[in-house]
Amino acid sequence: MNPHNVEVVTHSVKIAPPIRRVSMTPRSWTGFWRGLWIILFRRIGLVQEVSSPSPSWKKAASVRRMALTTLVVASACAAASLLSHTGTVESIHPVLHFIQLVLFALLLGWVTAGFVTALMGLWVLWRPDPHALSLDVARRQTLGRDARTAVIMPICNEPVDPVFAGLRATCESLADSEGADLFDVYVLSDTYDPVMRAQELAAWSTLQSQLGDRCRLYYRLRERRTRRKAGNVADFCRRWGGNYRYMVVLDADSVMTGETITMLVRMMEAYPKAGIIQTAPRACGVQTLHARAQQFAGRVVGRLFTAGMMYWQLGESHYWGHNAIIRVEPFMKHCALAKLPGRGGLSGEILSHDFVEAALMRRAGYYTWLTTDLEGSYEQQPSNLMEELQRDRRWCQGNLMNFRLITEPGFQPVHRAMLFTGAMAYVSAPLWLCFLLVSLSLRLLEPHTGATGFFSYLELSPQLEWLWGLTLTLLFLPRLLAVAAILLRGEQANYGGSSALIKSSILEAILSALQAPIRMIAHTLFVITALTGLDLEWKSPMREAHSIQWRDALLRFVPIMIIVALGLLTTFQVHQDAAWWLLPVGLPLLLSAPLTVLTSESRWGLSLRRRLWLLTPEERTIPAVLLRAWV
Repeated sequence: MNPHNVEVVTHSVKIAPPIRRVSMTPRSWTGFWRGLWIILFRRIGLVQEVSSPSPSWKKAASVRRMALTTLVVASACAAASLLSHTGTVESIHPVLHFIQLVLFALLLGWVTAGFVTALMGLWVLWRPDPHALSLDVARRQTLGRDARTAVIMPICNEPVDPVFAGLRATCESLADSEGADLFDVYVLSDTYDPVMRAQELAAWSTLQSQLGDRCRLYYRLRERRTRRKAGNVADFCRRWGGNYRYMVVLDADSVMTGETITMLVRMMEAYPKAGIIQTAPRACGVQTLHARAQQFAGRVVGRLFTAGMMYWQLGESHYWGHNAIIRVEPFMKHCALAKLPGRGGLSGEILSHDFVEAALMRRAGYYTWLTTDLEGSYEQQPSNLMEELQRDRRWCQGNLMNFRLITEPGFQPVHRAMLFTGAMAYVSAPLWLCFLLVSLSLRLLEPHTGATGFFSYLELSPQLEWLWGLTLTLLFLPRLLAVAAILLRGEQANYGGSSALIKSSILEAILSALQAPIRMIAHTLFVITALTGLDLEWKSPMREAHSIQWRDALLRFVPIMIIVALGLLTTFQVHQDAAWWLLPVGLPLLLSAPLTVLTSESRWGLSLRRRLWLLTPEERTIPAVLLRAWV
């Protein structure tokens, strides 16, 4: 059987509706340097730029973005100025000191951007943004018969049982919602494993039989697997996109309520210039210690950052590739992705398609919105650190590829900033590592600073004490603000109570601090891998809790553990104080293997859950749709 071309299969069940082909043709990229020249020519008036009327929210967004930029630049300059007067080593080795200043200014600006975004998010929690999309307006919107919507789930070699369990929960909830007859659900498979193909088709057939006439569920197996997920979605658009006004994109681990999906359609109907509306999915459903810590962090601190991003992005927001609704016609017309020209790891098929599609949609005159107050959107986190890093390797290469498009003509400045920050999320790791190594070198060149401050046992000058304190404040104050917001809003019962919330926040902060050096080294290696053009094997992550074996962890981390141990011993022999200074980074790396193994075990996560540690609202009161899916 070849489901790629067959529309009706046995049991008189439709595997897919009749094909109605439409065109979705990619437009070639301008190229980095040519695009840069076009931007410069437009700045000086040599090339005319077509202007369009500004929406009402644009002025507010411009003021907010200018405030963010000013704070980031001012803090970076002030910190660099303070660092330039920390000792006498600048006269000993001015080149190293200059490199240190540049790196620190960049990194502190990066940290400040996150801190200010969290502050903006705190403001939004207290004072709802008048420029954001209104759920009240959407609720009053009636749904006509022409608001047909496809709910699509692209998959590739995914574990069948958890994927179809989540899909069943979504379909059942959708079938019980208002306007259920407007929706068709598609499983878009790129699976190439023949056993998994058979399992998928059997699971689809079973689910289709269970749903009956309550929900139309289709299955398409693509034989020509080109351009990964973006190509999978584009293939759907070419075959059936002409049948629908909207499509809701799910990931393999996504679960959404029918009410939420219907509300997204209402929002699209209420705001006809919206091209993409992205929900803020809640991470839940995995019980390992690592996953539960990530779920807790996302629910407590993550919502500050998400609300903050919405505050300064408004109608030029992120698209994360899933748990979102898209206006199909402009997507097909403007968001087809051409290959990046050239050779090496940063050319070829675009891997991280979502940011680019958002930029293309905005270039076409449609807006991309992030809505943070819409409940009923869920996803799963990687169950352990090694799976998280495997995912990060893909994202790293994809975001570095996207950086090549930062000068693409017609992209809005905020979307250029997103392409930059997407790359910076990973490039910051080697920058931090370089900063540490340069600072260590300067430390060894200046054996004694004569410091008399609070950190005198580390021989820090008073200026360095201020910078140390400033950096820690920028990193950890958002966590304190997030906890304070929950307490002041009276929501602590959803997290197990005030005591459990505070203890859980401390535990999560400790785990985050221990894992940060591991992520720094891993991301540094990923950046090097991407820039050198080494092959990347694209694997689907595990969708169920998966404990790491000691053998696997040791094979992965022993080389770096040995290098770090030798480095610390050598530094201790040369300069004992410098070795103590490196210990906060070196010790977690020495413990990387046991830390990865212990946090990957469900027993620790479940034990803490019974004690109400790392508890999230979705664990306190499990939504009905999740009871159907993962529990």
